[in-house]
Amino acid sequence: MEKPCLSLAVPVKVRFSEVDSLKIVWHGSYVKYLEDAREAFGEKYGLEYMYMYNSGYVAPIVDMHFKYFNSARVGDRLSVEITYKPTRASKLIFNYKIYRESDGVLLSEAQTIQLFQNLEGVFEVSNPDFYAEWKLYHNQ
Repeated sequence: MEKPCLSLAVPVKVRFSEVDSLKIVWHGSYVKYLEDAREAFGEKYGLEYMYMYNSGYVAPIVDMHFKYFNSARVGDRLSVEITYKPTRASKLIFNYKIYRESDGVLLSEAQTIQLFQNLEGVFEVSNPDFYAEWKLYHNQ
């Protein structure tokens, strides 16, 4: 049986501070859009950063990949689609697609990988208890 796909679309409005001298969204601003999506995902699915922290863990990003296809400009409304990619490993993998809402054009695709680290800074090789329980609850 295939596992359900946990995903969410998060709206973002491009702000003036996020564009460069060419008047398009600076490539680094997309990193913030991914963070917005991860925070919204955590709120919806019970995987907030403070929940992890209070469980004794943090989950730093150790790998991030982007593909840029089109540009966004000030005032554009974007949709950041985040999808959790299930894995047996002790890590979080998210895939993203960023669209311009006005015309549905795909602007970017990305992926992030986060590893669990205890509060002393040691990486976990097996799933922390809170994450194993979360995966079980969400059929992941």
